Amino acid sequence: MSESTTATTELTSQYAAQVISDLERNAKEQERISVDIAALQEQLAGLQHDHSVLVNVQQVLGVSPAPEQPTAAPEASTVPAPRNKKTAGEPGAGKRTPAKKAADPQDRMAAKKSAAKKSARKTGASRGVLPTLVELIRSHLTEQSDPRSAAEVATALDTAHPERGIKATVVRTTLEGLVAKNQAQRTKQGSSVYYTAPHVNEETAAPVLGEEQAE
Repeated sequence: MSESTTATTELTSQYAAQVISDLERNAKEQERISVDIAALQEQLAGLQHDHSVLVNVQQVLGVSPAPEQPTAAPEASTVPAPRNKKTAGEPGAGKRTPAKKAADPQDRMAAKKSAAKKSARKTGASRGVLPTLVELIRSHLTEQSDPRSAAEVATALDTAHPERGIKATVVRTTLEGLVAKNQAQRTKQGSSVYYTAPHVNEETAAPVLGEEQAE
């Protein structure tokens, strides 16, 4: 009886250790995927912002909306065919009218292309200036001398950048991803979790050691 009980306890301990390691791997994989999802959500928000800017520029320039472009192409392709058949006996009048009507859609298409290029340059420049959420969180942590919770970081970034629509859940997942990459440090005080930049503890620890040596 004693040998069977020891064998079962060894098996249960092995299974328990394997389950713990699997849980740790699962948690790390969830953190990695959540960071990727947050980055994709940020890219989607940037694309939506660019789309709204392009629509506003299109309205300001007075350019016709995009669905009108495919309708102009069939008119240019279908109208000359029957007129060419009719103008076989009328060489003078039939050739001039299609040329004038074909020039108008071409001018409109050229104007639309130039307006689209200008708006794309403006939106591309604006996107290059906007920092990513990871960069905002890193700079905020480096500027703080005390540890900050995820809610405090989200509130500070939301007030500084209200147009971004930053959420606390996205900030928390991004902070956990930075901790997993050793780009941030996480500390617990009771049930609360706080985050700091990697070099903050080293800078704050140096004066304390100096004071102890002086004393």
